[in-house]
Amino acid sequence: MRILGIDPGSRITGYGVIAVRGHDLGFIACGTIRTARESDFSRRLLTIFQDLCEVIGAHRPEVAAVEDMFVDRNPRSALKLGQARGAAVVAALHNGLAVHDYPARVVKQSVAGYGQAEKSQVQQMVRTLLGLDAVPSKDAADALAVAICHAHHLAVHRAPAFRL
Repeated sequence: MRILGIDPGSRITGYGVIAVRGHDLGFIACGTIRTARESDFSRRLLTIFQDLCEVIGAHRPEVAAVEDMFVDRNPRSALKLGQARGAAVVAALHNGLAVHDYPARVVKQSVAGYGQAEKSQVQQMVRTLLGLDAVPSKDAADALAVAICHAHHLAVHRAPAFRL
């Protein structure tokens, strides 16, 4: 199964695609969608949507996992992040993918073992878990971490129940 992980942002949206076979994880692709050069916010949302549609078309994931929003102190920033997240979710749904949401704390717990892990710790754990030669960018690593979190979630729900 291929999983698309998405770390939404209004200026930089990270994406990562992994393959899962049993308990084995494999790296497919990762990168970022940068919209900061676009001054019109509506155009940023369109870029996120279109670029994620291209990623989905190129790598053919079967499911998407998206980092859920956290509450920001700045309401304007939170609204923009929510809209960017919406563009990402609509891109996945538009391409027939089921979408699963994970809070950042759960993602960090899943890959680093600590729900308040630093970004650098997440980057290193993603590198280790996927056997990468180099550390991915922060946004791409976060997206890969979301995909890994979903893979772990699937593994837990597929495991046979323990009975005494």
